[in-house]
Amino acid sequence: MVQRLDWDDLRYVLAVADEGSLAGGARSLGVNHTTVLRRIGVIEKRLGLRLFERLPGGYLLTAGGREMIVAARNVDDTIAALERRLAGRDLELSGVLRVTTTDTLMASVLPAALGEFADQHPGITIEIAISNAMYSLTRRDADVAIRPATNPPSHLVGRRIAPVAFAVYASPRYLDRTGIPPSLSAPHRWLAPDDSLSASTIARWMHSIDGQAEIVARADSLVALRDLAREGVGVTALPCYLGDLSPGLTRLGEPIAAMTSALWVLTHEDLRETARVRAFTEFVSEALVKRRALLEGRACGEGAASVGDRP
Repeated sequence: MVQRLDWDDLRYVLAVADEGSLAGGARSLGVNHTTVLRRIGVIEKRLGLRLFERLPGGYLLTAGGREMIVAARNVDDTIAALERRLAGRDLELSGVLRVTTTDTLMASVLPAALGEFADQHPGITIEIAISNAMYSLTRRDADVAIRPATNPPSHLVGRRIAPVAFAVYASPRYLDRTGIPPSLSAPHRWLAPDDSLSASTIARWMHSIDGQAEIVARADSLVALRDLAREGVGVTALPCYLGDLSPGLTRLGEPIAAMTSALWVLTHEDLRETARVRAFTEFVSEALVKRRALLEGRACGEGAASVGDRP
């Protein structure tokens, strides 16, 4: 007799297949390594079929495993679509709202807006997911995304808040210690994004000057680069909404046009009429529009002064 599978079985197989290892699958599911090992073993025994080849480099799907994954993804997509449609009918201003955003926005302009929203809507619990990669709103990893993007995914809907300007920043300590003029034409020591941020406008601009730039440190976080710059390690490019609000940093010249992006507030089309999603996106959009001058680099905050030449 063919053994029936339940959705929980498929979740475990999908997680290991997507991550390529038991440990990665366990992290994505929020369970421990031994639980995943045991569940995969039980599923294979029930089916009488080996789903994964256990290799030194990780878990590789067998032919039977690949066939199962195709069916599992279809089920996963169907369930995700149903969850979104049902959530879209939720008319209550209560419940959990999961928001994904970047570390730079949470270190600058977003906390005040989130605090004001929480005061006005005490029945809504906000969960913040910090990531410099676009979470999948299709699979409900998050309900709303607030992030800079040049071309947001076409399946998401929302509002373009404003252009986001980027400039180069240094600390007075760095300028005093090195004796380098506060000019972008000078040979600076650079702090750069690592490969995980290769799609960012900063990384693309850095690539254009890579041959002339001495890179002294890289990081997967612009907030980390900001902190290194404040300690005088080198100069770095930052969004003006972060750099201009960071005490201890000086802006070197005007914003650089080649790094310009845009700030978006996005959700999935199936969720746009959910009461808490609609209330949140409208509120936070208006709150961010009020900071348009800062986002566009036209209002140096109390943290950063602007000196030097226009690049």
